[in-house]
Amino acid sequence: MLDATSAQVYFTLQSEGAMDDLSKALGDISNIRRQVANSTVFRGYGPATLACTAGLAAAASTFQARLIPTPAQHVVAYLTLWIITATLACIIAGWQMYTRSRRMHSGLSDEMIAMAVQQFLPALGTGFLLSLALTQSAPASAWLLPGLWQMVFALGIFSSCRFMPRAMFAAGAWYLITGLVCIVLGQREPLSPLLMGIPFGIGQLLIAAILYTSHAGEEA
Repeated sequence: MLDATSAQVYFTLQSEGAMDDLSKALGDISNIRRQVANSTVFRGYGPATLACTAGLAAAASTFQARLIPTPAQHVVAYLTLWIITATLACIIAGWQMYTRSRRMHSGLSDEMIAMAVQQFLPALGTGFLLSLALTQSAPASAWLLPGLWQMVFALGIFSSCRFMPRAMFAAGAWYLITGLVCIVLGQREPLSPLLMGIPFGIGQLLIAAILYTSHAGEEA
């Protein structure tokens, strides 16, 4: 027979053991969910939304041509315009990614969204820090920014390719090539609106087309 104290200790140990087992089981489930997410094609990006971001790039390029005719002499205004454009594009794409993932991935949506953000966030952060460093330490080299932005964006796409349709590699290659071309040609017409409007306009339409053909039959 167990006295009251011994019984209390016994049941406490049993409870702690049960809690440990529960924690382990929950951890195993979480690991399984992450593994499933890592092997699943991410369908959170909508073709229509990505096409809209192409329109944003074209609009920003048009605004730049009209409002900032000499961008090399107004680098701050140039940066402000394109940072605002990129921020709007991220907000639109992020909101649609959240809502679409809830429909497409159901119970795995949180893991899928986290995976997508983790893959692309380093590229976005690198692009921002690169812009800050270049404009502060070498403003005369600001003409390199369009090409560098596109190359960093290409790295973000390449990093995301493992959970995206295979054809997405072509979009990464597009941005890498256009980035190199912008660096080669950029000094002739520094910070020309065409160096951003054409690559991002066509590139985002290319991504939208890849998503549309890959996710045929799904709501865009």
